[in-house]
Amino acid sequence: MQRFSYDSDLIGGSLQVRESRIVANLLLQDASTDQWQEVIQRQNLLQKRTPASAKRVAQAVRKRLERLDASFWRAIRDGDDQLATQVVFCSALERNLLLIEFIETVVRDAFVTRAGVLEPYHWNEFLDERSHRDPAISTWTESSCKKMAQVIYRMLAEVGLLESTRNMKLQNLMIRSEVRALLDDSYRYRLKACLEVSSATGQ
Repeated sequence: MQRFSYDSDLIGGSLQVRESRIVANLLLQDASTDQWQEVIQRQNLLQKRTPASAKRVAQAVRKRLERLDASFWRAIRDGDDQLATQVVFCSALERNLLLIEFIETVVRDAFVTRAGVLEPYHWNEFLDERSHRDPAISTWTESSCKKMAQVIYRMLAEVGLLESTRNMKLQNLMIRSEVRALLDDSYRYRLKACLEVSSATGQ
C-alpha cells in the first residue's frame, strides 16, 4: 500500500499573476518547446535575472495551470487583475492539498470564531498536525517551513483574504461570478468552498 504524501510546490512562490498570464497564453497557443524557450528564456518575458530562474518559475506556474481547463487559462490571460488573481489562486489550490486543508481548518476556524487575524505560528501548528498523516513533513527544514508560511500568507493577502502580510487581518473575499461559474462547471466544489471561507461565520 502506497504511503500518503503531500505533493506541494509552496516553496516555488506565491501567485505570480503577471507570470501566469504569460504562461496561460502559451498554453492556449499550444506552444512548442522551442516557442516556450523563445518566450521564457530568450525574450525573458517573465523578467527574471537569469534564463535558469525564468525557466524554473515558468515550470512552477505551468504545473499549476495545467491542472485546470482552458477556460481558466482564458480568464487568467484576458481577465482584469481581480479576476486573474482569483483564478490563479484556484490553480494554487488545485496544485496544493496542504493549502486547501489549511484554509479548510485554520482559516475557516479563524473566521468562525471571529479571531480577526491569523498568527505566524498557525502554519507550524498546522504542519505538526499534518505530519501524523505524512511523516515526511517532520523531516522538512525549519527554513523550508518558514518559507512556506511566507508564501501561504502572501497568497492569502494577494487574493484578498488577508488585509496584508504585516497585520495579518482577515477580511471578507468577494468572489467573482465568473470564478464561481468556472468552479461549478468543472465540479471543483472543494476549491469553491475555500474561496467562500470568509462566509463561514458558524451561524
